[in-house]
Amino acid sequence: MAKTNGNKSFVLRVDAATMDALERWAEDEFRSINGQLQWIIADALRRSGRLKRVREAGDEETKEN
Repeated sequence: MAKTNGNKSFVLRVDAATMDALERWAEDEFRSINGQLQWIIADALRRSGRLKRVREAGDEETKEN
């Protein structure tokens, strides 16, 4: 099964309490579990400086040259 959008898949094992908490959090944010995990990981990477922030379309900030 080839991925055409550049995403990679992996298996993640978590304990039941963690999964329950993730399900509740995702539900609160109107996201799927997968979407919530992607958001958590991307946020952690941005905060640690390991992933550059992607600008939203129509962002008013000026580009730095």
